[in-house]
Amino acid sequence: MRRNYIKIFSVLTFALGFSSLHAQEEEMTVQDSIQVQQEIKDEDIADEESNRNVMLNAESNTGPREVNIGLPPSIGGITILENDLPVVYWFWPEMSTGTWRQSVGLERTGLLKMDGLANTMGDLGYAVNSYTQIGTKEFQGKAKISGSHFGWFQGDINVSGPISENGWSYSAGAFVNFDPSTYDLGFNEYVDQTQIYRAGLTKHFKENKGDITFAYKYSNSYSLTNYAIFEYGPNGEARELDYFSIGTDSYLPRDGRLKFLDLVSGDNYWADMDGQSATSEAHNFDIFGNYQMDNGWNFKYSTRLHIAEASLMYSAPISIFTPGAGSNFTFANTGEEYTGQVGTQLAMNSPRIPTTTAMGRFSVEKQIGNHNVTLGVLEQYYKAEDYHSNRSFFFQSVEPQPRRLIGANTDADGFYNYNVGGEYNNGFENKLSVYGSDSWKVSDRFKLDYGLHLRYHKMKGDHYTTPRGPGLVLDPANRQSFDHDWVHIAGKLNATYNILNNFGVMSNFLYTEENGLLGDYSGAPYPNLTKSRSPLAGFGIFWNTDYIQLVSQATYLTKNNYLQRFNLVNPNNDTESVTNTVYYDIQTIGWTTDFVLSPFKGFNLHYLITLQDPVYKEFNFSAFGENYDYNDNSVQQISKVLMEIDPSYTYKDWRLWASFRYFSKQYANLTNALYFAARWETFGGVNYKLNDNVSFGATVVNFLNQRGAKGTINGAELITDPSPYYGRLLTGSYIRPFTVQASVNINF
Repeated sequence: MRRNYIKIFSVLTFALGFSSLHAQEEEMTVQDSIQVQQEIKDEDIADEESNRNVMLNAESNTGPREVNIGLPPSIGGITILENDLPVVYWFWPEMSTGTWRQSVGLERTGLLKMDGLANTMGDLGYAVNSYTQIGTKEFQGKAKISGSHFGWFQGDINVSGPISENGWSYSAGAFVNFDPSTYDLGFNEYVDQTQIYRAGLTKHFKENKGDITFAYKYSNSYSLTNYAIFEYGPNGEARELDYFSIGTDSYLPRDGRLKFLDLVSGDNYWADMDGQSATSEAHNFDIFGNYQMDNGWNFKYSTRLHIAEASLMYSAPISIFTPGAGSNFTFANTGEEYTGQVGTQLAMNSPRIPTTTAMGRFSVEKQIGNHNVTLGVLEQYYKAEDYHSNRSFFFQSVEPQPRRLIGANTDADGFYNYNVGGEYNNGFENKLSVYGSDSWKVSDRFKLDYGLHLRYHKMKGDHYTTPRGPGLVLDPANRQSFDHDWVHIAGKLNATYNILNNFGVMSNFLYTEENGLLGDYSGAPYPNLTKSRSPLAGFGIFWNTDYIQLVSQATYLTKNNYLQRFNLVNPNNDTESVTNTVYYDIQTIGWTTDFVLSPFKGFNLHYLITLQDPVYKEFNFSAFGENYDYNDNSVQQISKVLMEIDPSYTYKDWRLWASFRYFSKQYANLTNALYFAARWETFGGVNYKLNDNVSFGATVVNFLNQRGAKGTINGAELITDPSPYYGRLLTGSYIRPFTVQASVNINF
């Protein structure tokens, strides 16, 4: 069978970030996936890569790894779809991982490429696309038990089978996750506690015409985010402290309790970081399936009603400072004097926000001669009722499991600046889209793949422009309404030409645009709703032989009117902070080379290298009485050199694999004065298939046992001279420490 060069190209379409995805689903790695895909005929090519997985995450077990495309990482992570629809309309206040996890309750999971997401959803980026396990005509049972040496336990089971002889069948499953992560919280054993239960009925139509499934899913989840203290040094070093171990110590408040002033009701309240104010609960009702019509068109449909009470709760570090003489800090729980360094913390809570989402996607597709045509309609309705994010600030000791402090400007419980930077919006969004695509095999050597997406976006609601000053409680008399209508265009155009049988050139172009989302009205400033356009263009070559499959491509991407909210700290006064809404543009160019080497039976080596240069454009704002301009500065948190090396070897029922990811230095603040040194993330494992029903897997995360911080340095966004920071204590995120995980897969 002729090797499929376009499937090889799909690996490369991690445009600009070009970050290769390597993870375990059914113990399959990227290079295995590539080889499977190479055996698929050209006629079977789709926007979804069905054997891909993005779950192997260096930070946690919670969700898929973020795919780097040269834009700042999304707080919500990579987009996740289930049955061709987003699992949540928007990640704030309900994170995708609160209602979705990789599970045996999913029939399959793959990666939706950027052009596929642009064409079907009108959005920019990559998406994980998954499909619920439907009822089966014969009994089928799947189970997986996972754990780690830190005490992580995950149980996952799904059963399906026939109900009657007239085509009805069932599917039911349960997923539970109890994850202490790698550090001791102090107030709870688990950092992530998630339960997902599924039940479904499927009707299989006669003559293999298709099926229809009625599915219900219930989810209940809370998940916390930890940070590390470290000493910053020259050359981007993050030196571990004698009294604080990166990755195994907690920098969250020891008692896990935070105090807020409700923006809407005006009530003061305490909230537990592992309680109802931090837990999201959702009910999901899906109807989906397909029907093969007599005229050859395949009708596919997927509908969803998603009802949730979503909560978010965070304690995020802002700065660490040495208090001056006479500061008189005392422990909140004992009243004893505290004389060490002091950490400034931001507390955020969105308590039990009601959200309702109704979505539907309907499409028909047919092979017509050399054309594979798809036509579709997409409807998305989202309503958030009185979304608000209550804010407060507090001080804490600088140590593992820090204790809250009372200072001169705090209340009796140690909190101050209630609702500075608080958020509020109320309203709905509706997106109605029509789209179409055609995969046209012009000749044996030339192929075109193109599509167009047209969207009508309606957004209506109310908000407040009231300045978010200390002690703010919103006055309904100051409520203001908004009402918007937009038309958006998105699309794709890909061309592939074989110069020789195994060598050719390819080019691709995609385009998306948007004006705004409900969340843009959360802050006090009136949002900038200028149309944001994101064109992406690429050109490359491919070369395939029996031993090597290689692709190399250059890509260019811009995005204007990018919105981000920064918690800025005054560089001249560590205790003064402000939340700023900033709009800016980003431009990024990249060049990546990706190959799979198969020199002998059983061995595969996947290698990827990316060179990229994402920079800020039109980036300027004012804060603390100063004007700042970061035009042409490098985008923070993004490496300019990315590399991934994935060897694997299979012998009979055994398989050994490893993944080495390299990230060059990452700028840790907006001025580019501070940065983190280059780092490696490493994974490795062994899998053994006992028989057709039982297999075992063992994985080691960060087997080189590297320590260090990553991401941004909280509170240092405006720093221009790094030298005063050498030897100073800072806070940031980090990769997981050495972790051993094991799993058992059972089919029955």
